[in-house]
Amino acid sequence: MSKLLLNLRNVPDDEADDVRAMLDAHGIAFYETTPSMWGISAGGIWVTEDAAIGEAKRLMADYQGQRQTRARAEYAAAKRAGTAETFWMVLRAEPARVVLTVLAILFLLGLVALPVILLRG
Repeated sequence: MSKLLLNLRNVPDDEADDVRAMLDAHGIAFYETTPSMWGISAGGIWVTEDAAIGEAKRLMADYQGQRQTRARAEYAAAKRAGTAETFWMVLRAEPARVVLTVLAILFLLGLVALPVILLRG
């Protein structure tokens, strides 16, 4: 029976390509499902053979560890260079988006507090 190895929701294309290449390189049979038209399913990479599930998960854990190390190193380098994205950089680049997001947060907090305010009065 096939087992899901990687849900493709919010997975960058380069990561999905790396996983496909890794499975091919180790001769692990897999197939891929595509995202649904309605957004219910994001698609996934499935391992077809039960005997290969353990090996695929071990390879995936190793890959994710390496990717995490690489991403943290890239972020640290960007932070040292002063190019890492900060709140102030986002505010300067997209002020309307930031203001609308803050207003939406305040509106939602108001909705959450509304029952308490109405019950107190």
